[in-house]
Amino acid sequence: MAAAKTRDRSAARLAAVQALYQMDIVATPLPSILAEFENHWIGHEVEGDQYRKAEAAFFRDIVTGTVREQRTIDPLVDQVLTENWPLKRVEAILRAVLRAGAYELAHRADVPARVVINEYVDVAAAFLDQEETGMVNAVLDKLARQTRAAEFQAPGE
Repeated sequence: MAAAKTRDRSAARLAAVQALYQMDIVATPLPSILAEFENHWIGHEVEGDQYRKAEAAFFRDIVTGTVREQRTIDPLVDQVLTENWPLKRVEAILRAVLRAGAYELAHRADVPARVVINEYVDVAAAFLDQEETGMVNAVLDKLARQTRAAEFQAPGE
């Protein structure tokens, strides 16, 4: 049961990043992107590729929450990125990964920070090279230590 939920949430994160990317590139409105992914991508075969079943409510929360909170998420990510490389200058898929990860860290306290980091590093690895995947790890780790410091303290501190 727990393994299936983990798989479904991993698939939801992957689909959410793809949806956020599409929204960024093609400017697809939120209701349309949710309907498109839920009705035609998640759990369906598309052009010979089988997309995994995903936890729909979790997918929806990540996408809608990331869009809703983008004005607070982007400055948080910008603070962690180098001065000469703000979020608006990074590649669109990398931006989608960082935004979704930052959203989950800031607004999904039910998911341990280390899980969030590992999951988005895995999502990044599906689309990006090793250097950018390492950047996702570093940025989300730093954000997690800022937003959820208690999870990173040694017992008894």
